[in-house]
Amino acid sequence: MVDGGSTDASLAEAASMADRILQTAPGRAVQMHAGALAAKGSILWFLHADTLAPGDADSLIQDSLAAGHTAWGWFDVRLAGAHRLLACVAWLMNRRSRLTGIATGDQGIFVQRTLYDQAGGFPQLPIMEDITLSRRLRQLGRPVQIATPLLSSSRRWEKHGVLRTIFTMWGLRLGYFLGIAPQRLARFYAVHRT
Repeated sequence: MVDGGSTDASLAEAASMADRILQTAPGRAVQMHAGALAAKGSILWFLHADTLAPGDADSLIQDSLAAGHTAWGWFDVRLAGAHRLLACVAWLMNRRSRLTGIATGDQGIFVQRTLYDQAGGFPQLPIMEDITLSRRLRQLGRPVQIATPLLSSSRRWEKHGVLRTIFTMWGLRLGYFLGIAPQRLARFYAVHRT
């Protein structure tokens, strides 16, 4: 587990469940890259703290990579919560990833260490680090998408409104596609998630 300066009881709660706990500056890219550098395995799996994996996730990853057709991939995602639009959002996320070969962090990106290193690891960006890494990995090899879903928290979607969050995320991705600097997008995101 890599903690980015939490001020709650995260470290104490994780102590009995994590093999190792690292502390870094805040930021997903910084945290995930630090975890990758410290990890000893040949397969890296990046899972957000608010995402639950199926019990056989490790076998699913190993089987997918052992098939020899790919060296990286991700899971489908299902959003927790009762709002009826969340199932539609998850379906669209999964469909978009299948069509584009681009995954987001909520989808639990996994990759063979050698390919991660070849891609340069997570870029140290304040936002869009997952999309940037996916683009780099996609240039190096075809991904696999595991249909068994991860269960990702929907608290931010519900707190800020599902439609508002959809439009915010679309706006961020469009801005990134158009070449707007991730630092500027991160400032926009910070304003719109409060």
